[in-house]
Amino acid sequence: MEIDNQTWVREFILLGLSSDWYTQVSLFSLFLVTYLMTVLGNCLIVLLIGLDSRLHTPMYFFLTNLSLDVSYATSIVPQLLAHFLAEHKAIPFASCAAQLFFSLALGGIEFVLLAVMAYDRYVAVCDPLRYSAIMHGALCARLAITSWVSGSINSLVQTAITFQLPMCTNKFIDHISCELLAVVRLACVDTSSNEATIMVSSIVLLMTPFCLVLLSYIQIISTILKIQSREGRKKAFHTCASHLTVVSLCYGTTIFTYIQPHSGPSVLKEKLISVFYAIVMPLLNPMIYSLRNKEVKGAWHKLLEKFSGITSKLAT
Repeated sequence: MEIDNQTWVREFILLGLSSDWYTQVSLFSLFLVTYLMTVLGNCLIVLLIGLDSRLHTPMYFFLTNLSLDVSYATSIVPQLLAHFLAEHKAIPFASCAAQLFFSLALGGIEFVLLAVMAYDRYVAVCDPLRYSAIMHGALCARLAITSWVSGSINSLVQTAITFQLPMCTNKFIDHISCELLAVVRLACVDTSSNEATIMVSSIVLLMTPFCLVLLSYIQIISTILKIQSREGRKKAFHTCASHLTVVSLCYGTTIFTYIQPHSGPSVLKEKLISVFYAIVMPLLNPMIYSLRNKEVKGAWHKLLEKFSGITSKLAT
């Protein structure tokens, strides 16, 4: 192939989920409501944790960082909503690169954060007497910073490598966003090195935290089974149930997509997984943690009582 044909495209066309107008309008309404609920739910979690001193613990500090990861949805959903109503579904080259960077970074940050939260639950269940001494503020801050830095560095490397590929005249991305595998498929050169990089990245930033989560929960379950009292076992398991639910959903969908780029799911399945991860998962996070944690529900009731009291005073 001649070098003259290996030119950079100025924009990409996202094919999205459907080309039918009525389907797109229906999806726009559904995704808009879901996205607004997601932003509201995660903002409420952050607000509750900030206002209630009882929630100023390592677990809820990491949950605040996880709730801030709603930015992952923000990096994808607004553009998706705009394209539902647009005839020309284009995204500029620079915007596509930025979207890929932020979605990869925020996704990677979430994986590491979930591993950090698993360690927090391990200490809480397996070494409760030393919990405060081990999970002190400085350690929590370092773990959170490590999560954000590692996810950002991995994303920067992946984005730089991907957008150095010559796209020739290919500009149609068969996806809902500038997703890594979808963009790599556009290249008119051999992408085996990129796919190898994706595999290595998946092992380092996905499978390594996943293995740490598994090791933590093996120890947690072993400790719980040694508890004599049924009520004690139930209480110990309850402290981990919310996190374990989120871990199962988050790691399961992503491993299914990225761990085997060559023999991975079909394009349609990739799109549906991306919709689930970008729209459903950020909505489930606050719901799972608020519904399964008495502390969060207590803080919510306290906030409502305070708001009712202020409203009553203003009314009188």
